[in-house]
Amino acid sequence: MNGTNRYDKTIGIWMSDKKSQKLNWNELVCVCASHGYNLTKLDLERPLEDQGPIDIFLHKLTDILAAADQGDAKASFTISRVEQYLSNHSNVIVIDPLDNVRILLNRYRYYSILHNEPSFRNQSIMTPNFAEFTTSDVDLNYDIMIQRGVKFPVICKPSLAHGSKLAHEMVVIFNKTGLSVCKPPCVVQSFVNHNAVLHKVFLIGNRYHICERPSLKNFNASENLAPIFYSTGEVCKADSQSTLSILDPHDIADVRMTLNEDKIRSIIRVLRKEIGLVLAGFDVVIDNVTGDHAVIDINVFPSYDNFPDFFEHFLECIDEIVNRSTQNVCKSDVSNICQYTSGNMSNGFMNVSLCPSKYGVTGMNIN
Repeated sequence: MNGTNRYDKTIGIWMSDKKSQKLNWNELVCVCASHGYNLTKLDLERPLEDQGPIDIFLHKLTDILAAADQGDAKASFTISRVEQYLSNHSNVIVIDPLDNVRILLNRYRYYSILHNEPSFRNQSIMTPNFAEFTTSDVDLNYDIMIQRGVKFPVICKPSLAHGSKLAHEMVVIFNKTGLSVCKPPCVVQSFVNHNAVLHKVFLIGNRYHICERPSLKNFNASENLAPIFYSTGEVCKADSQSTLSILDPHDIADVRMTLNEDKIRSIIRVLRKEIGLVLAGFDVVIDNVTGDHAVIDINVFPSYDNFPDFFEHFLECIDEIVNRSTQNVCKSDVSNICQYTSGNMSNGFMNVSLCPSKYGVTGMNIN
């Protein structure tokens, strides 16, 4: 055990029952103990003050935050109580700050951040053109789409990125007539042909891991095709057998585009600076014509099922944050890790910071 670790710190954790069931709780308890932390499950139905002092508040409150933003009274009360507790205990480290999480609740908001990032423009990194629909008027929506440079085919996605299964229900639309199926508020985004390969990047503090997943096959605009409805959970999971991922014969011979990890690290630096989450993930596809790397989604506290030694990496990340906090490093700096690139390789991890001992980012690409 690292001699700087202490045994008097407690991690208070809250997540939904569904999320909790996916965790190996016994393993998490053991890894926390090995790093000197107690672990306690929090009950949001009770005042947090009554559940003992905590040093680190670990949560996945995305669905409750989303419900509160939609006017749900119970959710609003719960979030208000959490925020009041955190306000009264400003020394508690929050993973992740609620205001930072709120950025990723709305696709239009975070697409705008990506779209306006000047450093992407000369690196062949982008988010595909997008537009938000707040009405069901097809003619008006079509005009908005054209003004925003969005071209068919498009993917229609709910503006709300969390809060229900509907947040992951998508539609491929090939023509103006197909826009009639859009249910506002929603975002339409130009579809990028990427040979049915999706790259999922998982972040844990200053570490990342890349996995390859199946994705949608290539499509072209058409006046004859009806909209295609699908769920990302069905098409893009590791063992997906969806016919939507099977390339057409004329696409199979296409040259496979190679992921550029320098671009991935550039995206990570921007996300750390603009959004500042410890636990996050994002999806990248590679344009099969230009090779541009397109960020098409960002997630809060994703599933880390395939992240090697997830708990150990996570606790090492917590150690780093706690140590910086005790060294009187400004809390805003904790979210601002990694701003420059040097490209040093060590033991299979790529360090992309000029000051690796303080703000380093390591990476693993294990497909």
